[in-house]
Amino acid sequence: MALFVIERNFAEQLDLSADDVNHITLINDDSDVKWLYSFLSADKKKTYCLYEAANAAAIRDAAKKANIPADVIIEISEMVRPEAFA
Repeated sequence: MALFVIERNFAEQLDLSADDVNHITLINDDSDVKWLYSFLSADKKKTYCLYEAANAAAIRDAAKKANIPADVIIEISEMVRPEAFA
């Protein structure tokens, strides 16, 4: 599985419930994508999410089914940490 960063822009502040997260997780499971974690902007209208998936199309498919945006999807080739340069 490849790693992807997804930028999502929301018109209103994001307010997810446990039911919302469970719904998204079920859709992701059906689409063979895995939500690893997300960062939420201070205004709660933008997220940056890290996902595992076979390809970007699977992420777009899951987002469409869940009725959530996937404005920018970037495949990550490698992770770089500052301590690797020490």
